[in-house]
Amino acid sequence: MSTKTIKVSTKNESYNVIIGLNMISELGVEIKKIGLPGKAFIIIDKALFPDPAREIQESLEKNNYETKILNIEIDESKKNIDTVNVIYEWLESSKMERSDFIISVGGGVTGDLVGFVASTWVRGVNLIHVPSTLIAMVDSSIGGKTGYNTKNGKNLVGAFYQPKLVFQDINFLKTLPDREISAGWAELIKHSLIYDKKLFDHFYQNHSDIKNLNNINSIEAISKSVEIKAKIVSEDINEKDQKRILLNYGHTTGHALESITNYKKLLHGEAVSLGMMVAGNISYLMGLLSYDNLQIQKNILEKYSLPTFISENLSINTIIDLTKNDKKSKSGKINWILLEDIGKPTIRNDVPDEMVIKSLESIFI
Repeated sequence: MSTKTIKVSTKNESYNVIIGLNMISELGVEIKKIGLPGKAFIIIDKALFPDPAREIQESLEKNNYETKILNIEIDESKKNIDTVNVIYEWLESSKMERSDFIISVGGGVTGDLVGFVASTWVRGVNLIHVPSTLIAMVDSSIGGKTGYNTKNGKNLVGAFYQPKLVFQDINFLKTLPDREISAGWAELIKHSLIYDKKLFDHFYQNHSDIKNLNNINSIEAISKSVEIKAKIVSEDINEKDQKRILLNYGHTTGHALESITNYKKLLHGEAVSLGMMVAGNISYLMGLLSYDNLQIQKNILEKYSLPTFISENLSINTIIDLTKNDKKSKSGKINWILLEDIGKPTIRNDVPDEMVIKSLESIFI
């Protein structure tokens, strides 16, 4: 398959998301095309070291870029100010200047945290994302959200900071464990649930082919999902109106579940899958979504090996308290992203607590 380029446009700038297969050797060429000067400071998830790191360095050095590399262990439990400071100290000792640029290589946690570092180091340096997981490719690498977690919640410290390029080599996905790949499908399914019933039907009917990651169906599915994310964030880059907030379907409860399990029990996509089941059940209880469509949502999540229930003994009251700390809450009221139909979302802040409790109870066994 030839590469596909999707443009993300903002009021002040635009950048490309390039998607292809076996193309990591072309990264240096693409950076040269956009005219970035300076040295390349590569920050890569330790799990990807040394092989992809070496290929990236070689591609850059062939195009006359001097490189420096930091491989670091980054996961959700380390997405905090301590890890940010480790990177700051490395940049300082390596004498990074404002004319240089950072390349983030890894999953969504890496992109969020390294993106925040790029947004704040010497008041902002150029940033390139090379996402290595499905969830990062279709979601977190696009749109400029950066941040890290505090003890009280997920991504409570952060900034909107757009990259100069997002470079996605689908070949990275073949190295992931099955569970990581399954977690990534949650964001693609979410995009279709809130935006595109035709795409949802395609995911539903062709799930076996798409999950193979080996054919045109899977590549096109990823590209279409990227297009949806790019279109939504281009229209609402800083989440000021009601468009970009729709991308948080399933995330209000999902973030709370990640937090209450100390970011160790659930992968992000797994938590979002459970969050979509809670939001779908609220939609049904409020008379917005039919029972048949609620079951169809459950079925598609299970077809992609995503959880629709959890057996942990967790406090529902604590989960509700955590949802009220969510960034989308206003005056103590949660802005719930709900569904009226597949492909037809709505935002409601009048969900009774008893419906939230009942919907949370529905995912516990």
